[in-house]
Amino acid sequence: MPDFAVLAVFIPTFFFVSITPGLCMTLAMTLGMSLGLRRTLWMMLGEVVGVALVAIAAVMGVAAVMLNYPQVFNVLRWVGGAYLVYVGIKMWRDKSQRLSAQQLVVAPSNLALVSQGFVTAIANPKGWAFMISLLPPFLSLSKPLGLQLSVLVGIIMCSEFVCMTAYATGGKSLRLFLNRGDNLKWLNRIAGGLLIGVGVWLALG
Repeated sequence: MPDFAVLAVFIPTFFFVSITPGLCMTLAMTLGMSLGLRRTLWMMLGEVVGVALVAIAAVMGVAAVMLNYPQVFNVLRWVGGAYLVYVGIKMWRDKSQRLSAQQLVVAPSNLALVSQGFVTAIANPKGWAFMISLLPPFLSLSKPLGLQLSVLVGIIMCSEFVCMTAYATGGKSLRLFLNRGDNLKWLNRIAGGLLIGVGVWLALG
C-alpha cells in the first residue's frame, strides 16, 4: 500500500492530467454528443480497462517490447484510427432531420463501443509515454509491488472514469441544444468531424 503522502501527490496529479483535453476525453465528448451518456458508458468501460493494461504493462516492462517492435503499435493505431474516421464520415453524411429517443444517428453495438474505447486507450502513444514517466517514481521497491500497483491503477481508472463522464455529459448537453428544430444535421457534422479528427490524431500519433 502506497504511503498517504504518495497518494496525496498522485491523486491530484493524475486527475489534472486526465481532465486535460486529449484523445480519450475528446472521444467521450463526441460519443456523449451523438449517443448520449448511457451508451457512452460502454466506450468508457473499454477505455478504463485499456488504460489499466497500459499502466500495468508500462510498469512491468512491456513498453520496452513495444518500442522494439513499433510495427505492432502502428497497426493498432491505424486500425483504430481508420474505424473512427469511418464512423465520423458515416455521421457527417447522415440525412436525418430529427433525433428521437429511439433513433440514434449512429448505433454501434455495445461490444463495438467497448472495443473502440479499448483500442483508443492502448494505441494512444501519449498514454504510454505518460505512464512510463509518471508511475515508476510513485512505486517503492521496499514494499510489495502488486499491492502498490493495484492501488495506483485503481485510482487511475476512477480518475479516467470521472473525467470522461464530465466530458460525455457536456456532449450530451450540447446534443440536446442542437436537437432543437432541424439542427440535427449540424449535430451530425460536428460529431462526425470530431470523430474524424480523433481518428486522424490516433493514426498519426
